[in-house]
Amino acid sequence: MMKKRMLGVIAVLLVCIFALSACKKEAGKPVDNAVSENTTDDSEDTDQTEDAGKYKFGFSVIDMQNPYFITLEEAAQQIVEKEECTMLVKDPASDADTQAEQIREMINEGINAIFLCPVDWEKITPSLQALQDAGVKIINIDSQVKDTDYIDAYVGSDNTEAGKLCGNDLIEKYPDGGTVAILEATTQNSVNDRITGFEQAVAKAEKGFEVVAREDTNGTFDSALEAAKKILEEQPDVTAIMCGNNQMAVAAKTALNLANNDQTVVYSVDGSPDIKKELMKADSQIAGTVAQSPINIGKKAVDIALNVLDGKDFEAETAIDVFMINKDNVEMYGADGWQ
Repeated sequence: MMKKRMLGVIAVLLVCIFALSACKKEAGKPVDNAVSENTTDDSEDTDQTEDAGKYKFGFSVIDMQNPYFITLEEAAQQIVEKEECTMLVKDPASDADTQAEQIREMINEGINAIFLCPVDWEKITPSLQALQDAGVKIINIDSQVKDTDYIDAYVGSDNTEAGKLCGNDLIEKYPDGGTVAILEATTQNSVNDRITGFEQAVAKAEKGFEVVAREDTNGTFDSALEAAKKILEEQPDVTAIMCGNNQMAVAAKTALNLANNDQTVVYSVDGSPDIKKELMKADSQIAGTVAQSPINIGKKAVDIALNVLDGKDFEAETAIDVFMINKDNVEMYGADGWQ
């Protein structure tokens, strides 16, 4: 009788052990296909499994086809993996409604914090409210939301300064003044700030610059190309086109090629490898680009998010320095990658 009881106890203990083992294996399992394939799985080690599950981040930016955001995500992912956390990456593809839906999905999947660059700085407000209601910490990156009371921290470039640097370079290159066209994206506050900075700079020129055309785009190549073609049909002799980002600049350069225009120059903000390659060409009409550092923004954003979640001190607003790259100094920076 005693032997039977002992066998029964052993059987129960074995069942419990197997059940606990199964639970541990599930703890490090990605919850969505959007989790990076490079996320480490430490489920074989009991202590590491507990650490790996401490934070789950969401990542939602304007468009993951944009090389700038791809680089930013990769930089953030490096730190996330180093800290043995996970990150769900979603691509709204420049659609504000899609971004809102994907944010709801990430809330349901239990994220602790989100790295967020809004497709539309005003339409994102209901999503900010939903994130706050769910207790999700919001690290706003690259382009500010309109209702900043919802966010925990912001990390991005000094965008107004970036625009001013473009304007100052234009004034230096064209001291007699001229005409300017602008490609902007009013739903993106980062672009708004760049255009504002640019206009502030050229307004102070001794010889004036007149803005003769401006087109609102969503910041993508296709929409900017159509806008640039329209501008050049109406203003074929425009001195310069100021672009809110490098994708718009590539579109403007393409439109100039199609119009056989070899006089108009292009300014932009980003400092992408493709634009730096253009700057290295002797006959390129890309006059300058103000360089951002998506690498530094991504790493800094994760550092701040971890401090927020750990209850440590953190900077509520971080402006990453920007600088002008033109034909005079592009060789110094190279075109192999981002800053």
